[in-house]
Amino acid sequence: MRILLPTGKKTASIVQRAAGVYDADVVVTGEIASFLTPSQLASLLKRGEYDLAITSGMCTADFREVEAASGVPVYRGPRHAADLPLMLRLLSAMEFSRTVPADEFLALRRRQKAAGQLRRQEEGAACAYRIRGLKIGGSSRIKVLAEIMDAHRQEHLAREVERYFSMGADIVDLGFGFDATAEDVRRCMEALSAVEGPLAIDTQDPDLIRAGLGRADLVLSLHDGNLPLVGDAVAAADTAAVIVPRQRSLAETIEAARTLGIRRILADPLLQPVGSGLAASLAGFSGIDEPAFFGAGNVTELIDADSPGVNALLAGMAHECGAAVIFTSEHSDKTRGSVAEMRRAVEMMALMGDRPYPKDLGLDLLVIKEKRKRRPPPLDYDAKTDAEPARGEMEYDPKGNVRIGIEDGMIVAVHDAVAIRGACWEDVFSTLLREGRLSLLDHAAYLGKELYKAELSLRFGRSYDQDGVF
Repeated sequence: MRILLPTGKKTASIVQRAAGVYDADVVVTGEIASFLTPSQLASLLKRGEYDLAITSGMCTADFREVEAASGVPVYRGPRHAADLPLMLRLLSAMEFSRTVPADEFLALRRRQKAAGQLRRQEEGAACAYRIRGLKIGGSSRIKVLAEIMDAHRQEHLAREVERYFSMGADIVDLGFGFDATAEDVRRCMEALSAVEGPLAIDTQDPDLIRAGLGRADLVLSLHDGNLPLVGDAVAAADTAAVIVPRQRSLAETIEAARTLGIRRILADPLLQPVGSGLAASLAGFSGIDEPAFFGAGNVTELIDADSPGVNALLAGMAHECGAAVIFTSEHSDKTRGSVAEMRRAVEMMALMGDRPYPKDLGLDLLVIKEKRKRRPPPLDYDAKTDAEPARGEMEYDPKGNVRIGIEDGMIVAVHDAVAIRGACWEDVFSTLLREGRLSLLDHAAYLGKELYKAELSLRFGRSYDQDGVF
C-alpha cells in the first residue's frame, strides 16, 4: 500500500519518523499542514501511483472532488502528528473518515465498540432476580440508583425523574423526609404513572411505605424496627426491598424478611463516609449471599473533592465488593452530574472483564486532565516581545455593553434588549459581529474571552460570573 502524506514544514520530522517503516511519501507543502488546498493535493497525486492519501486532521478543506477525480481515497489524519503512528498501524484493518480527524474517529469507534460490548454482556448476563425487567445481581452490570431528595416538594417531579433516567440512572429513588405524609406519597406516585422505568421509595416510615407499594418497585429501607409492621405488605406486593441492620444484625434481619415472604432482597451493610469508617465498613460486604447495595452517595456528598474521581473509585470498590446496585445522589452543587459519572464508572468496571485495571477501555472519566499530553513541534519565530500589563479600563464601545450569562444550557448575550442565544461561543460572537453590535477590537477580544468562559462553565457544570475568575 503506497501512501501519500502531505505535511507542513513544522511537523515534517514527526511525520517522517511515523512513516519510516511504511511505503509512504512525505511531502512538505508549506509551513502549516492544515493549509493544504485541493489543487495542491490533486497535483501531488498526479506525480505518483498512490493507494491513498492522508491529510492533516486540522485541515478544513473539502477533498471529495480530488478523490473523485483521482480515484485515490483521501482520509483525514489525526489532529496532532504525534498520533499518526496509531492510524498507520490500523490502515489495513479499517477504513477511516474523509471528514472526521482520525483521533476523533478512533475515539468514536472505541466508544461504539464499548457500547456494543456492554449491550451484549448485559443481554447474556445471569441475574439473581429482576425489578421491572431490570437485571439485578448475578453477572449483570452494577445498576445505578439515583435519589431525588424530598420528592414531595419537587415542582416538576416527572421531569426530574426522566432527567435522571436520561443521565444513566437504572432506578430512580424517591426520598420522602420526615414532614411527608402518605397522601404526599400517593400524589407523587400518581404523577409518575406514565414513567416506565423502575422506581424506589426511600423512607423507613411504615405508613409511607404502604402508600407507595402500588407503584414502587423497590423499598429503602427495612430493618427490625419497621419490618414487623410493614413486611407482610411488602411481601404481598412482591416489592423488592433493601434490608439494613439496626438492633439486629444484617443476616438476622434478612432472615426475618425471608420468613415474612419477601423474595427479592438487597443487602445493605451501610457504607460509611471517609473519616467515619469507610475502609472498615467495606468488610461488611464479605460473606453476603444476597445481592448487595452499595451506598456511595453519602461518601461523595461528604467529601470536598471533585465527584468524577470519587465516583470512579467508589464504583471500583463496589465492583470488588460484588455489589449489585450502587446508590448516588446530586443533593449539592458539587455533586451535580454524579448520576452520569456513576453510570460511566460502573460501565468501565463492567468492561474491565479479565483485565487487571480499568484503563484503555474505550470509556473514561477524564474530565479535566488528559490521558497523555500532546507534544507539538516548537513555535518558530525570529523575535519576541514581552507583553505589557493590560490597561486597567477598557474603552467604552459606542455600540453599547453586552451582558453575558447562561440559561437553560445555552450561552446568552444581551445587547440593546436583544438576547442572542447559542450553544458555543463562536456562534454567539459571530452573530454579534454580523449584526453590527461591536465596533472596537479590544471590546471584541474581551467578549471572546467572556463567551468562551461561559461555554466552559456549561461544559463543566459550573456557575458563570461575567468578569469573574473561572
